[in-house]
Amino acid sequence: MELTAVPFGITDWSTLEPELHPGITGSAWWRTGHFGTTRVRMVEYTPGYLADHWCWRGHVLLCLEGELHTELEDGRQFTLTAGMSYQVGNNMEGHRSSTRVGAKLFIVD
Repeated sequence: MELTAVPFGITDWSTLEPELHPGITGSAWWRTGHFGTTRVRMVEYTPGYLADHWCWRGHVLLCLEGELHTELEDGRQFTLTAGMSYQVGNNMEGHRSSTRVGAKLFIVD
């Protein structure tokens, strides 16, 4: 992430139209802003969500509500609850998300 040539701005996330991203089970609803080459998202996962892919993109992810389970391709598993975050670099470790109870996330990548 390189946040350059981006003037001060305010984002009212409620005005951004949510975009549906189905998982293997459940759904993700993304509200996305683009600032230069940086993508910023408010994402809500429905209960029972399981991602349909392994992701290799770098992120800084903050769990705002609910509980998020993150599985790495090497088998390690982590659980985030509200107020916890993770960070991973581009092409570092394949990861995918799931949640039993639902989750609301703020993601910068």
